[in-house]
Amino acid sequence: MPVTDETSRASRPHFWLRAETKELEKRTPLLPSQAQNLLRLGFQVTVERFPERCCADAEYEAVGCTMAPYDSWTSAPADAIILGLKDLPAGDAPLNHRHVMFGHCYKNQAGWDDFLRRFTDGNGTLLDLEFLVEDNGRRVAAFGRSAGFCGMALGLKQWCQNQLDGTVLGSVSDYAQSEALIQEIRRDLTKIRETSGKVPTVMVLGALGRCGGGAVAFAELAGVPSANIVKWDMEETKKGGPFQEILDVDIFVNCILLMTPIPPFLTKAQLDKPRRLSVMVDVSCDPTNPHNPVPVYTGSTTFKKPTARIVENPVFDVISIDHLPSLLPLESSQEFSAALFPHLEKIGQTPVWTRARDLFVQKSQPLRN
Repeated sequence: MPVTDETSRASRPHFWLRAETKELEKRTPLLPSQAQNLLRLGFQVTVERFPERCCADAEYEAVGCTMAPYDSWTSAPADAIILGLKDLPAGDAPLNHRHVMFGHCYKNQAGWDDFLRRFTDGNGTLLDLEFLVEDNGRRVAAFGRSAGFCGMALGLKQWCQNQLDGTVLGSVSDYAQSEALIQEIRRDLTKIRETSGKVPTVMVLGALGRCGGGAVAFAELAGVPSANIVKWDMEETKKGGPFQEILDVDIFVNCILLMTPIPPFLTKAQLDKPRRLSVMVDVSCDPTNPHNPVPVYTGSTTFKKPTARIVENPVFDVISIDHLPSLLPLESSQEFSAALFPHLEKIGQTPVWTRARDLFVQKSQPLRN
């Protein structure tokens, strides 16, 4: 059934903004002002109460949204469109709604089949935010720039920690504004430069993309000299890895997500060689993807434990947080939701949504046999 027919079941489409259950996830795909615009257009908007969200419940209530208890979406009307970002609560209960979210299940990631089977068992639909794309294949909305920006911030933060006392980062909290984060890292870099003369060299792989551009931007704003920022993209990697050049920098930030197999950029064997490299930030953070180009670690890290120390001597640390933009939840939400909102207004009515629906059917088909 085409998405347009499915959407037409309700004369007033109903968005249900669910609470996020992933730890320290405070972002939202829908701001109060945007919810107000949807209401004006005739949509129904229900918002689950969630005190951790970067926008207060009272802001949604003030513009006329219907408020619902935390994590109550399973009891939402069958025609409601459940809007969220990250993980659903663990379990195997069938899913009968349409969900707009990041599913992280179309690249054979660990547990992909169990997650999709919940939709097929419940006759629900996943409209994956990562695969809402224009005719040219470009994503309509992405957290890429924010992810790279925050990833570089934490990479520099860990490098500074290594210079100061050699320990891994402790729990990291979110920042209300990016300027506070920039100034904090700038102060740490200045202190290290003044006391030891050390200035980090960083490499951004995927520097021409949104994610890589965000990483480069943070490094520049934090005071890393332009000469110390190595920018690589497809031209530099076309010869095929592994790359010695990665070992020659202090911080390596991977911003490339691959869909096809290629020789890895960095291997475990390389870590046994003489190297300057001490910190890697895998912004793409897809360790269970069979095409992972940096197979030197096995699992994601978290804001509570941001760094995994892979090698003790000489130190090699990995930061692999899969929701980095949550370090700046409000600013990243503003950027993402501004790009997504024009498509929410036309949900089910454009090729963007038809492609997402068709991809879900294609990926879930093997589970229906």
